[in-house]
Amino acid sequence: MPFIEHALAALAIQIAVGLLTRNWWAGAALACGYFIGREISQAEYRWIEHLGEGLRGNMPWWGAFDPRAWPRADQVADLVGPMMVTVPLAFMMERRRHRR
Repeated sequence: MPFIEHALAALAIQIAVGLLTRNWWAGAALACGYFIGREISQAEYRWIEHLGEGLRGNMPWWGAFDPRAWPRADQVADLVGPMMVTVPLAFMMERRRHRR
């Protein structure tokens, strides 16, 4: 399942950045930014293929956010999954740091 793979990859990125910099929010932002960019790019290609007659020039600026470019729930889960795992870890690590 790509949702789980994306979430695990996002956690790995966040942990690496968090351990190296002690900035868990930066790790979350980097990991989520990567997967958000990836999924939005794929939505753009879906829009162009299915709604834009195969021409990039036909796509409006909001094409990647058109609900018709996100026909399956797993595509949305691939976008939201990394956020669901990295944000709680960043909160937890930030709280832990302030307790010391």
